[in-house]
Amino acid sequence: MPANFRASPLHAALLVALTLPAAAHAQTAPASSDDTTQTTAKAKQLDSVHVTGSIVGNDYDSDMSTVGAKMPTSLRDIPQTVVVVNRDLLDAQGATSLSDALRNVPGITIGGAEGGQIGNNINLRGFTARTDIYIDGFRDPGQYYRDVFDLDAIEVLKGPSSMLFGRGSTGGVINQVTKEPQLQNFGQVTATVGSDDRYRTTADFNEQLSATSAARLNVYGQDMHSTRDVQKNQDFGIAPSIRFGIGTPTQITLSALIQRNHDMPDYGLPPINGRPADVNFRNWYGLEDDRTNQTVNEFSARLEHAFNDDVKLREQLMYSQYDTDARETAANSVVTNTGVTLNKTLGNPTSLPLQDLYVQLASHDRVIHDAILDSQTDLTTTFDTGSLQHTLVTGVELARETYNNQSYTRNGLPLLSLLDPVEEITPANVTTTKGNYAQSVGKTAAVYANDTIKLNDQWMLVAGVRRDEFDAHISNTVSLPSYAQQTVYFTSVRGGLIYQPDEKQSYYVSYGTSFDPSLEQLTLTNGTQDLAPEKNRSYEIGGKWNLMDDVIAINAALYNLEQTNARSETSSGEYTLDGNIRVRGAELGVVGHLTKHWQIFTGYSYMDGRIVKAVDGTQGNVPANTPRNTFTTWTTWTFAEHWEAGGGPTYMSQRYAANTDLVSVGGYTRWDGTVAFHQPSYDIRLNIQNITNKRYFDALIQSDGGRSVPGIGRTEMVTFTYKF
Repeated sequence: MPANFRASPLHAALLVALTLPAAAHAQTAPASSDDTTQTTAKAKQLDSVHVTGSIVGNDYDSDMSTVGAKMPTSLRDIPQTVVVVNRDLLDAQGATSLSDALRNVPGITIGGAEGGQIGNNINLRGFTARTDIYIDGFRDPGQYYRDVFDLDAIEVLKGPSSMLFGRGSTGGVINQVTKEPQLQNFGQVTATVGSDDRYRTTADFNEQLSATSAARLNVYGQDMHSTRDVQKNQDFGIAPSIRFGIGTPTQITLSALIQRNHDMPDYGLPPINGRPADVNFRNWYGLEDDRTNQTVNEFSARLEHAFNDDVKLREQLMYSQYDTDARETAANSVVTNTGVTLNKTLGNPTSLPLQDLYVQLASHDRVIHDAILDSQTDLTTTFDTGSLQHTLVTGVELARETYNNQSYTRNGLPLLSLLDPVEEITPANVTTTKGNYAQSVGKTAAVYANDTIKLNDQWMLVAGVRRDEFDAHISNTVSLPSYAQQTVYFTSVRGGLIYQPDEKQSYYVSYGTSFDPSLEQLTLTNGTQDLAPEKNRSYEIGGKWNLMDDVIAINAALYNLEQTNARSETSSGEYTLDGNIRVRGAELGVVGHLTKHWQIFTGYSYMDGRIVKAVDGTQGNVPANTPRNTFTTWTTWTFAEHWEAGGGPTYMSQRYAANTDLVSVGGYTRWDGTVAFHQPSYDIRLNIQNITNKRYFDALIQSDGGRSVPGIGRTEMVTFTYKF
């Protein structure tokens, strides 16, 4: 046991609580023959549903995905790396946020609140994926913190995928798959209590309304504090849905997500001598009345009609609105006790002791309104041309997005001690000045076709093309340019050749492209408005294997991902498209059951990232937030019929906070664990995150020289789930 491991009173109490059901079970009188018959019947029923035959019905393996072909497709038929984090894995880990879930996906790193960007900021295969987050196949562009209470799974498709999703998707896309109504009656309620004042409850109710219709309601609420001083999240949400015509040729699904967040932003620690300041991990460089208030309203409708077995139509419509009111304060500059401001672009080099240093606070205040109306129409046809079997998906997408951002600046913010910052509200003498008001509108019109061709029993060919018209404009009241407009036309392609010698093996090579307009995020850096889109391309070769009677799935891949004309700033403040950024890598994943009672979800990613060409002085550097190695494993063992125990490590090697490679954070290994007791009508689960209380940095922020946000310390949570 690590030397710095100390069990807290709550930890000890929860362990005792978990042992009580076992003790009670051991003292129960022998069951009667009728009871034994009922128990055996229940066990047989579970065995018929779950391939493991275990009374604990978790299964981390998912063999289908909707993210790789615009329709549910077997993972072995998708010529790219796909990682699916399903509901069972989320529950076993006690994951509550999208960021928690994505820690299971090697090659993903987390960014923090960056300038005008907040919410989930994610890097995938070395490139930002801030606008590459989707929900049920729709772009989900809002800058909010996503919860998993209404999700069945998270699908990650790696590699450029503009042919499937339009602009962006340089490193891949992340698709949130929501829960759908089912033709049965069930429900469950969970309550979680954890250390550092963590409280959360969720509920999932499903009601069959008729032989072909059902309704479902998911809700959650939480008051979550953490091991960081002042940090807290107070959120709630509701997600109703209803389906008609289940199992018939015509199905209609209506759903909504209503979410309210009242969170405390965390801009982390400033750098000193190119490393995060060596201070107490609880230190907070903000003000106690900071907040990030968010309102999310999403409404969607889907019509699916099967004309026959070979022709199917799907029409989807989603309207989403996101409002953010952010009052956020962060450490900006580091100042000496004599009033000298250190050079933050160089990582604040100094020989002074930390007690002689102070941080000057700066505000990041803004009110943001996002909205998107997105329509997708897909026609899927299956047909033969001679000996070739085709599955052709053709479609049209029309979307309109708006983005309004009113910024504010607070003047006269205080200096705080670097070693011992005072926790206070905004001083009375601080004044507020209204800043730039940016208004943006983006319109997308696209047509696409993707054909999966079965050449024979062993060979398949995947070929797709998409033509996008992206028209966007922005106006600013203070910032430059005062007005800019772009109309971009781009043709994205995708191709893959799959060889499957038998049902257990699948090998593929693939090629894909994507594009990133200057107004991709409906924000603009002055000087880039007249530039063509950045172009990305990827080559990938890999294999997928289903072993041990299809209870273990293995995937491996090698890839070369390149941005061929990256934007690069010249010394005069102008931008050119002369840059080149390349990431070469390898990935390995294993998921499934090693034995009847032992299962695993593990992955490894190697990324060799390099800025091959740039005129801004970063040529030869490693791209920001791109670790060479990431590794994650989660494994559990069921025993004594009702018990489950497990856990595993997450490893990430050293990273740089910005492309300048002047501020870096070291690598780390974090260990998590779980113990659970399962019954047909209830579960009790203990999760311990960061068991060894490892000091590590979770998210990196490029601005102001590069900030580093500490990860959570050791955190214990016990969850009680009642099922009916």
